[in-house]
Amino acid sequence: MRKSRAKKRIILADPRFHDEMVTKFVNNMMLDGKKNLAFDIFYQAMDLIEKRTEEKGLDVFKSAIDNITPAVEVRSRRVGGATFQIPREVRPERKLSLAMKWMILFARKRNEKSMSEKLAGEIIAGSKEEGGAYKKKSDTHKMAAANKAFSHFRF
Repeated sequence: MRKSRAKKRIILADPRFHDEMVTKFVNNMMLDGKKNLAFDIFYQAMDLIEKRTEEKGLDVFKSAIDNITPAVEVRSRRVGGATFQIPREVRPERKLSLAMKWMILFARKRNEKSMSEKLAGEIIAGSKEEGGAYKKKSDTHKMAAANKAFSHFRF
């Protein structure tokens, strides 16, 4: 038997937009405990988005997160000596977490000068249903659709 479940931590809203999702995103983006630097990068990216798209940066960010959020994923399961990829629904907390991690991962891989420019580019691409993070989501959905025949193995 495992120990009791970990308690959910209270996440404070960020100082500029007063939104918890922004704080979660910045916490994922942060390296070596440098939270102020991560906030600066995020806010600079929001300013760049507002310049490039002429829309509110937070709205573009939220639409990008919605577009990148996966609905299904495949999980490995051994049945009778063979390993099957079984499609499953993604839990709501994990959906948001995956979307944020994918966005940060593909922003870091981009070829712009600063991290704020990379992040702004990936957020704009995500809101237009383009970019690496959106491709990752569509690949995940395709894999789940291809393995739909094994869905009867799940519990």
